[in-house]
Amino acid sequence: MAKVKNVFICQNCGANSAKWIGKCPSCNEWNTYVEEVVEKADPSKTSWRDNSSPTVKSKPINVKEIEKGAERRLVTIDKELNRVLGGGIVAGSLVLIGGEPGIGKSTLMLQVALSASKTKVLYVSGEESQQQIKMRAERIGVKSDNCFILSETNTQNIFAQVKEMTPQVLVIDSIQTLSTNRIESAAGSVSQVRECTTELMKFAKETNTPVFLVGHITKDGSIAGPKVLEHMVDTVLQFEGDRHLTYRILRTVKNRFGSTSELGIYEMLESGLRQVSNPSEILISQRAEDLPGVAIGATIEGNRPLMIEIQSLVSAATYGTPQRSSTGFDSKRLNMLLAVLEKRGGLRFSSQDVFLNIAGGIRIEEPALDLAVCASLISSYHDIPVSEKVAFAAEVGLGGEIRAVNRIENRISEAEKLGFEEIYISKYNTKGLELSGRKITIKPFGKLKEVFEDLMG
Repeated sequence: MAKVKNVFICQNCGANSAKWIGKCPSCNEWNTYVEEVVEKADPSKTSWRDNSSPTVKSKPINVKEIEKGAERRLVTIDKELNRVLGGGIVAGSLVLIGGEPGIGKSTLMLQVALSASKTKVLYVSGEESQQQIKMRAERIGVKSDNCFILSETNTQNIFAQVKEMTPQVLVIDSIQTLSTNRIESAAGSVSQVRECTTELMKFAKETNTPVFLVGHITKDGSIAGPKVLEHMVDTVLQFEGDRHLTYRILRTVKNRFGSTSELGIYEMLESGLRQVSNPSEILISQRAEDLPGVAIGATIEGNRPLMIEIQSLVSAATYGTPQRSSTGFDSKRLNMLLAVLEKRGGLRFSSQDVFLNIAGGIRIEEPALDLAVCASLISSYHDIPVSEKVAFAAEVGLGGEIRAVNRIENRISEAEKLGFEEIYISKYNTKGLELSGRKITIKPFGKLKEVFEDLMG
């Protein structure tokens, strides 16, 4: 009989203790320790692979003797998903997709499963019945003869069906609903999530079958379960967006097969998720006239240049302490830019309320938006609009200097393609840059003061 014992496990980081403690010494979170029943793995309770099959003994190979080869990828018709995965679904990869409830994770995975008409896909749902999934599939409107639906939460039963039908792609919705006979604790506990993920990882690596895991997130925005879960998988994707808005962002958090700075943009419709091929058009609002406090910045996400609209409102503080609020932009960097404008530009932001918003519900942390943020703040402060045909692409230093940013040619080309007439950049970005022969006027400057003298006249 397998040995059973009770331990207390942190639901945030997975650390364990023999007794309950209030504060976790590993992650410093309070009241996260929960008692769980842990049972040593019993050989009689099989995992995905039959115990009678011999285990493969690996041998060490000299690094010079290892043959280099590109990963085999399954390219889907979803170009946004291909982009965030680094070019397609890698064979044998384990992909974790996290997001808030109702954001569209299940819709995205079902849409991918239905669109892969030439690939046999097994969609396992532990949250919905087969009839509920059928209703969503009819709403999406994509028909496929190779998409199979299974409502099951026990991993042993799932692997039994996998052996019978041998799917080319496996989707689990969600990992928190699964349980295995090898662990006695309840489904969704740290022990169950870790053990189920381990079994799925072994299955993916030994059969070269890509596996998608849908994961819930906690109230602070992190993926539920132990942090070790994110270390086990190959790729972590975050599905973001406001449920009150129509646009969704699929962001790469971790990727062993590609860049971690890619993002895909979707529009949520009644018929499912629509790919947005040109996100700059949706991130720039349609304005009938020039409004003060609005400026356009050129940023880079992965290999994709984006034009982002910065909106700001500066008004006199009437309640004593001035407010500083930012949506989609780092609040600490906003305070730094306000200090630079006050010190180097002589503007009294210390007595003003400042509200900053990045249109479209996207979050950007690249410093190349600094100049656009400063232009937006100055525009709102003086109540003078910035032309909608002007873009900005530069970092602002503490001395008020305009610093160079990388891949400036891609930013200029994106602005030129979208019809902008002028773009302000750093003069240190002009080395090797062709300034003539373009439809857009490039204005290089070295100081923040020089930019606003030229911009505001």
